[in-house]
Amino acid sequence: MNREYLRWYSHRLQRDMELLVFGHTGAKVLMFPTRDGRFWEYEQLGIVASLADKLRAGYLQLYCIEGLATETFYGSHRHPAERIRRHEAFENYILNEVLPLMAEKNPNDCTIVQGCSLGAYQAASLVFRHPHLFRKLVAFSGRYDLTLKVESFGDLFDGYYDDTVYFHTPTHFLPGLNCDWRLEKLRQIDIVLTIGDADPFLDNNLHLSRLLAEKQVGHQLHRWDGRAHRAGVWRKMAPLYI
Repeated sequence: MNREYLRWYSHRLQRDMELLVFGHTGAKVLMFPTRDGRFWEYEQLGIVASLADKLRAGYLQLYCIEGLATETFYGSHRHPAERIRRHEAFENYILNEVLPLMAEKNPNDCTIVQGCSLGAYQAASLVFRHPHLFRKLVAFSGRYDLTLKVESFGDLFDGYYDDTVYFHTPTHFLPGLNCDWRLEKLRQIDIVLTIGDADPFLDNNLHLSRLLAEKQVGHQLHRWDGRAHRAGVWRKMAPLYI
């Protein structure tokens, strides 16, 4: 199975960025790590191995990137306004550096975005904001409102709120989304959400599902038994849904 390491200096982020590519052809999968994960997390957790058959057969090609959580939402040393601006810069890096690289390396017209936990939020936010660029969203165990306080998970903006936070929070901007073009693009995407029925973000996933239904955006919400917010369950989910 092809494995390729890439690194370059991003002028948008003013730092070196790294990623791993697995597979040689097929649908391209942009993969966001968890809060504490790095670009090699999916390999370390065995999720890449769980997709090995699809990778060898040429059905999928994975692009595992950095998530920059400690510089964005978990950058407690930064003012919340700086956190969301850093996330905007990260999104611009994805749009203007990672996606063009993926297109150059692989002409397949299907691009999937996937993430676990915080990575699920990052994946969903990207797809809902730029639906014309993607064919599928696969989000495991996500929280789609980072201002929510749930169990030990706090408001990642410490009470701060502005238009940028609003437009990067799917459960906030979706109710007011009335652009016919954008809604039509969203309706063309295969959206798959998973959550455990004992997970802290269950209610938030149900809320997102209701919002999508109200906008007539088709999607799947799969509820797994127990607390499914862990790597062992994600390894089982990956070959089923990606």
